[in-house]
Amino acid sequence: MDDGHADALYRWGKFERAGRAYEEILRKDPGNVRAARRRGHVALLGNRFPDAEKYLTMALDLAPGDKETNRLLADCYTRQDRFALAAPCWRLAGEEAYAKQFAAVRGRPYQIHGDHARLPWLRTDPFPLVEASVNGGPPKRFTFYTRVGGLGVSAKVAAEAGLSAVAKQRIEAFGGVIWLYYGVLESLRLGGIELRNIPVGWSDQEAEEHDGMIGTWVFYHLLSTFDYAGRALVLRRRTDEAVRKARAGARPLPLWLAGEHLLHTEGSVAGSATGVVALNLGGTGEQVAGISANTARRLGVRVDRDRPMAGYAGGQPVVAYPCYPKEVRLGGATAEGAYCYAGGEDTLGQEGFYKLADIAHAFHKPYTVTLDFTGMNVYIAPGGRRRARVS
Repeated sequence: MDDGHADALYRWGKFERAGRAYEEILRKDPGNVRAARRRGHVALLGNRFPDAEKYLTMALDLAPGDKETNRLLADCYTRQDRFALAAPCWRLAGEEAYAKQFAAVRGRPYQIHGDHARLPWLRTDPFPLVEASVNGGPPKRFTFYTRVGGLGVSAKVAAEAGLSAVAKQRIEAFGGVIWLYYGVLESLRLGGIELRNIPVGWSDQEAEEHDGMIGTWVFYHLLSTFDYAGRALVLRRRTDEAVRKARAGARPLPLWLAGEHLLHTEGSVAGSATGVVALNLGGTGEQVAGISANTARRLGVRVDRDRPMAGYAGGQPVVAYPCYPKEVRLGGATAEGAYCYAGGEDTLGQEGFYKLADIAHAFHKPYTVTLDFTGMNVYIAPGGRRRARVS
């Protein structure tokens, strides 16, 4: 078994087979840093923390200064709320702001009080809004998006809550310079659930239409249901009974978590074979999905290149074009002939595996999507208030 075969399996999302291939490499070559790191990364994608720690620690013993390994191990500890171990790894990964923020959290983070919360959406478009309370204050308007990590609040809310920055960072995004600030929040109340002692961030740029954004780090502490059809965000303590009720007979799809907060599952586009897709919940946009220009060409998807769309992705400028695949599918949930976009030449992300598509906000509207970060499954069921096609 050579590195090339194992890497090919990994690139194409055959994660279980890739993991076994990397193990075979390590049996023959115990000093192979890359194989150890990749084997640990495969485990981390599925929140299999003992295996992730085993192989990432092996890789770090072989190459203590490796930034990529330190970042993966920092993420592994962060997901388990082991911030004292995460902080030095973040520092060695070159993320000084994260290192200072997690080191500043005293006591047990993400303390959960309450068992269940149903937060009605104040609106759905251009992005969902719910109400939440910061440090016992009056309700504020929060959006959510699983393409961001932690909890963010506006500079105004940070000042009202008496937050102090333990770290700051200068970035270039959206055509300008933005200063980011990092601190620790005492309390976030989401209906019947309160979270205490949680990392929080804010910037010097004020958002006009909301007071903050809830990211994946909050959602992976709970059994999180995005009831698009019923216009509500439902949060529960994770129990087997809660999972049974939430799945509502839906067939489980795999859930992978990469890049600290980016969700992935299995899907298909335009009759393609099933492949890895990014699962984006919340955010903005009318499109059902995004695909690369290469994917559009390979699958024969019609792209309207006469109507370029300029925008931003990850704070950086991008150009995309409308396209209309005959079908986008996640398990039994489908969107047929719906508006999508094509942009970029490739879909090999920083995580090192190919994405067939980014499934976006508009796809989910007829459905209810539940994320179980313990079983690492996604459940997509038709909504009770809207008719949805499920095969």
